[in-house]
Amino acid sequence: MYDIVIIGGGPAGGSAALFAAKAGKKTLLIDNDKSMTKRAWMENHYGIMEISGPDLVETGKKQAAKFGAEIVTAQVTNVSKADQGLVVEVEGQGSYETKHVILATGAVVELASQIGVTIKEGTEPRIKNVVDVDAQGKTNIEGIWAAGTCAGVSVHTIITSGDGAKVAINVISELNGERYVDHDVLKTN
Repeated sequence: MYDIVIIGGGPAGGSAALFAAKAGKKTLLIDNDKSMTKRAWMENHYGIMEISGPDLVETGKKQAAKFGAEIVTAQVTNVSKADQGLVVEVEGQGSYETKHVILATGAVVELASQIGVTIKEGTEPRIKNVVDVDAQGKTNIEGIWAAGTCAGVSVHTIITSGDGAKVAINVISELNGERYVDHDVLKTN
């Protein structure tokens, strides 16, 4: 059983997977490889002079994998309750059991709607509907969280990355039973 399954491998999902895996949580990132970031060019991402969307997404996945996140390229077809958590069904690949799911599906909320997550009107240009979340990223269904554009934050990659990290920290904190902080310190000689 996974601690956290993240659905969507763009900046929000990749960042969530990075934080979850680095925290030692058994993490699975399922990406359908359709991120709108794959069409982006960024010169406004703090700490990066310029980068293509495909390079940003690929680097994020590599960072998450470095800390042990498993990455699967597939389409999620359903998420349902199970005796001890949730079951994430994947087209042609069976299913995965998990304690928590983070939806990071970008501008797409069909899966969220299908599984009973409350949807509301979006406020970003061209983003019609979003998942209704609280300040922590929780949805109306226990164990299902949402981050990034699908959760109503700005489509800018630096913002969705930060939101993915925020939601992952909140899930990790809930799993740990205490507030989790990931803070590395510069090593000096």
